[in-house]
Amino acid sequence: MASGSDRNPIIIGGLPSQVPDFDPEETQEWLDSLDAAVDERGRERARYLMLRLIERAREKRVAVPEMRSTDYVNTIATKDEPFFPGNEEIERKILNATRWNAAVMVSRAQRPGIGVGGHIATFASSASLYDVGFNHFFRGKDDGKGGDQIFFQGHASPGVYARAYLLDRLTETQLDAFRQEKSKFPNGLSSYPHPRLMPDFWEFPTVSMGLGPLGAIYQARMNRYMEARGIADTSDSHVWAYLGDGEMDEPESLGQLSLAAREGLDNLTFVVNCNLQRLDGPVRGNGKIMQELESQFRGAGWNVIKLVWDRSWDPLLAQDRDGILVNKLNTTPDGQFQTYATETGAYIREHFFGDDHRLRAMVENMTDQQIQHLGRGGHDHKKIYAAYAAAKAHKGQPTVILAQTVKGWTLGPNFEGRNATHQMKKLTAEDLKRFRDRLHLPIADKDLEDGNPPYYHPGRDSEEIQYMHDRRKANGGYVPTRVVRAKPLPLPDDKAYAGAKKGSGQQKIATTMAFVRVLKDLMRDKEIGKRFVPIAPDEYRTFGMDAFFPSAKIYNPLGQIYESVDRELLLAYKESPTGQMLHDGISEAGCTASLIAAGSAYATHGEPLIPIYVFYSMFGFQRTGDQFWQMADQLARGFVLGATAGRTTLTGEGLQHADGHSQLLASTNPACVAYDPAYGYEIAHIVKDGLRRMYGENSEDVFYYLTVYNEPIQHPAEPADVDVEGILKGLYRVQPGDKGEHAAQILASGVAVPWAIEAQRILADEWNVKADVWSATSWNELRRDAVEAEEHNLLHPEEEQRVPYVTQKLADAQGPKVAVSDWMRAVPDQIARWVPGTYQSLGADGFGFADTRGAARRFFHIDAQSIVLGVLTELAKEGKVDRSLLKQAIDRYQLLDVAAAEAGEAGGDA
Repeated sequence: MASGSDRNPIIIGGLPSQVPDFDPEETQEWLDSLDAAVDERGRERARYLMLRLIERAREKRVAVPEMRSTDYVNTIATKDEPFFPGNEEIERKILNATRWNAAVMVSRAQRPGIGVGGHIATFASSASLYDVGFNHFFRGKDDGKGGDQIFFQGHASPGVYARAYLLDRLTETQLDAFRQEKSKFPNGLSSYPHPRLMPDFWEFPTVSMGLGPLGAIYQARMNRYMEARGIADTSDSHVWAYLGDGEMDEPESLGQLSLAAREGLDNLTFVVNCNLQRLDGPVRGNGKIMQELESQFRGAGWNVIKLVWDRSWDPLLAQDRDGILVNKLNTTPDGQFQTYATETGAYIREHFFGDDHRLRAMVENMTDQQIQHLGRGGHDHKKIYAAYAAAKAHKGQPTVILAQTVKGWTLGPNFEGRNATHQMKKLTAEDLKRFRDRLHLPIADKDLEDGNPPYYHPGRDSEEIQYMHDRRKANGGYVPTRVVRAKPLPLPDDKAYAGAKKGSGQQKIATTMAFVRVLKDLMRDKEIGKRFVPIAPDEYRTFGMDAFFPSAKIYNPLGQIYESVDRELLLAYKESPTGQMLHDGISEAGCTASLIAAGSAYATHGEPLIPIYVFYSMFGFQRTGDQFWQMADQLARGFVLGATAGRTTLTGEGLQHADGHSQLLASTNPACVAYDPAYGYEIAHIVKDGLRRMYGENSEDVFYYLTVYNEPIQHPAEPADVDVEGILKGLYRVQPGDKGEHAAQILASGVAVPWAIEAQRILADEWNVKADVWSATSWNELRRDAVEAEEHNLLHPEEEQRVPYVTQKLADAQGPKVAVSDWMRAVPDQIARWVPGTYQSLGADGFGFADTRGAARRFFHIDAQSIVLGVLTELAKEGKVDRSLLKQAIDRYQLLDVAAAEAGEAGGDA
């Protein structure tokens, strides 16, 4: 990690407007020197001198304003390029074979009867960028550590497969099973980087654009966190993120650049493949995307390396004494450069060099073909190596390499630089012949004219293949490779959960606080306590977790170099370089990225971490749902806490904060195990089982979502005969009815269980109804079990037919079933078809609003009195009670008057 002196200071520029000039004569001498340089040598020479002075000032650690962007040329001068240690001729042959196989794999995937698609052009543009990394920089895991973490650009996956084929990591059969994951199982290859479908190969899912760069930043930060806390040695791990220039328009791509700079993450390198094209057109046709990105990254505090031109430009730039060529490069828009990539040398001579006699003179001795082949820096191995070496050597800042390429490079005139390139999947016979000739591959014409084009392999004993194996051996093994070395954790015994099982006595606490108490006891465990990673978006105090500040402390690589304003308080804000808590500011996206990085540490570094991400539930699955899908893809594990849950619980906050649907959104994620517990002892059993499933023997690739509330209630002690199986599977009888003539069943979850118990009392005392109350700890898990049972029965009609758990549980329960929750009806309606007898759900459908809890629940008709009406209504349908009782109940409880409801419990942020 960079020391404090290597980091960017907080203030890096600005004119000293309020500082007096103590030596005006010296100041005037400097100004006169500048005037003389302008008058005698011209503005371009004066500009050069000024830039050199700024460069020297930085070398001397003199704080001067950062330039927003630099000239449209390579950042690393030719004279400063290091020696290239590889064999460029062999590497060219390797790259040609890789290019061919990547394109042929996608083309063969379009064969008749298959036609599964694929992308050719992205890898074609970035192939050299990857090749230099594979040959010289990417570290593998053979030393037992985590190696480098590489976020491959999603659409470039064919190139990674093609290289793996040359190394005998994949077979031709597997290449032909590209995008046929089930029909060609177990040989199928996933479309994009996807650990869930290829868990031994890919590490990071990246094709949901924008999430790759965000994930890479927090992965680099997590590496530092793990090292600071003594959990894993990540000092040799470097994070590489390969991105597209069009992808950088995603807000997630640039949204957390400041964190990487602020924490000096020099273990992170972004490589942005600037082929100047989006999927369907230019990224900035009238502008310059590399200059724009340079400004953004520099402004955020990153080290920027531009890799614009290949070595063929070096002689031209060396003779550009007047800066006329640099000026032409600076002022030519990207849309025109894209056109130059598709045009002849004669066209470029006329339109680029032709409007100034000095430019024309530079190329007068060059042929049209030489001009046509003036190339982009992202295709030059030596230039790329220089950029990568500089990025690895740079200290105190993350680095971004902006590499200009041509989309579809080497694929021929029908592909290179064309707007439609991204959608082009199939190479014609003529395309293949031109492509083969460009790559100098020994493939006969007849092999390209009949059927599918062949793959090319130079032979296992060839010089190229041996070189590839040697380079990977020297760099620690093959990549990408995902290895799970982590051992099961020793899990806490029942003592850790004893506090929650005792209940809250006479004290009223919210389920959020009940969970926090469980977590506090778990973090004290000598075996696994240090592995918990609390994560929150600036709301630790709201969630009652400020009690952790004095002991666990908040992670900050700089520590706390100021006196905290609340330092006199027992629960003062405490930061530490070895802090356990991650406080990612007001950024749910950043917190979720931390969650994913921590939750996959068991595979990335072989050391399990147990992330506990707590947030306002409205801002979880709704705001960052794509990242929770990414979490599932990455096989990450951990606990996600949707705090302040429910549509009527967070009083006063209003519509934007009223979550009545995150449980439904959670049900769409196959890896998410979602619960809506009511009491502390339920939470204890769920957390205990979650730790077993995710971190014990035969661990599973799932994560847990618990919705917890901010409404204080009395938590009962765990009953002696508690139905633990029912708690974990989603339904158990929490309180049987004790009197009444007519039977009914009330199913409730979370904060609605106390309403159901109050409704039970009213029904017995006032309506002669004996109602059992059930705690539906997970509507989602009940549905999941029922769907699995139906699937089994569908496909195994000759075997004994399975009965869904919810059907079994309610088989002997008499009377109608009424479900209620603080969620929209669609949440409990998930189990409707498997509930025996009549079933009705009550829920908070529609938008939330600011009011008292009682008024909100009366409005949605989910309070205790509304539950009573619901039960009576179902009994009336069955002919058990007279329908006239329904109007009596409505009038008695004034159910049509929101203002008539009692306000309910007030307060209770945690």
